[in-house]
Amino acid sequence: MKRREFITLLSGAAAWPLAARAQQPERMHRIGVLLPAAADDAIFQARLAAFHQALALLGWIIGRNVRIDTRWATTNRAEIQRQAAELAALAPDVILATGDSTVPPLLQATRSVPIVFPVVTDPLGAGYVESLARPGGNVTGFMNLEYGTGGKWLDLLKEIAPTVTRAAVLRDPANPSQTAQFGAIQGVAPSLKVEVTPAGMRDAGEIERAVAAFAGSPNGGLIVTAGSAAVRHRALIVTLAARHKLPAVYWERFFVAAGGLISYGADLIENYRRAAGYVDRILKGENPADLPVQAPTKYELAINLMTAKALGLEVPPPLLARADEVIE
Repeated sequence: MKRREFITLLSGAAAWPLAARAQQPERMHRIGVLLPAAADDAIFQARLAAFHQALALLGWIIGRNVRIDTRWATTNRAEIQRQAAELAALAPDVILATGDSTVPPLLQATRSVPIVFPVVTDPLGAGYVESLARPGGNVTGFMNLEYGTGGKWLDLLKEIAPTVTRAAVLRDPANPSQTAQFGAIQGVAPSLKVEVTPAGMRDAGEIERAVAAFAGSPNGGLIVTAGSAAVRHRALIVTLAARHKLPAVYWERFFVAAGGLISYGADLIENYRRAAGYVDRILKGENPADLPVQAPTKYELAINLMTAKALGLEVPPPLLARADEVIE
């Protein structure tokens, strides 16, 4: 073989592995998503869309370098448990899990697959993490409120309905975070001259009985604490508040979009975007045990003027000016 031909052959052989590697497709990462909602739930569709958009901005393209297995588990606890076990068995690189109804069954199914929550009320109190600064296990994410927000809800109730002297606080007594929210509301009640009463929220029948009994006396208002029970029964709660002419404060804008009076709470769409950032970091090799749980950074105030009118309330101009969203 001639010297020139030999050198050409040798250089081509050396270049071939580089070319082959350049043509190899990117590694396909796998993300699991567990949602406590039906597939036609517009609220969760919007949240999931925000998560997908944020992932795309970080370079994760579905079908090219990431696959997303989404499980719409509905609000049924047995179904959520089944879907959690199946999703964990797939051993994805990371799972996005929403709220206190999805994280516990996932933790029962796996202590190794990283889990990121975009919405949890009290991850430390619930035992999901060892500390907020250093979660220590396979779970981390973003909280949807700080307990001091409870006092803000009562303050808003008095501002939009000054005649209120009594407030029923819907909460599930079996949920420690909702008990803590009620405590925060109780803490500011004397200064606002409002008597607060806990009302059960474990099932639809308990909610109906509690609200009907409370509405039997005048000057009442309603505060709905944050948790999966409120999401599950949101349509019923809004309907009961309207039926009994109770001004009501909620923790998320979707209640107001459905006809509720006023809400104040974290922008949960923003939380889903931030959760995409944590998923990105985990896919790139970071450990959830080292990623601190973060509090909300963006809150929003929403008011439904049609509901205010139906209740005979005049929304104070300063309150209206502070609103991020006004439904007319």
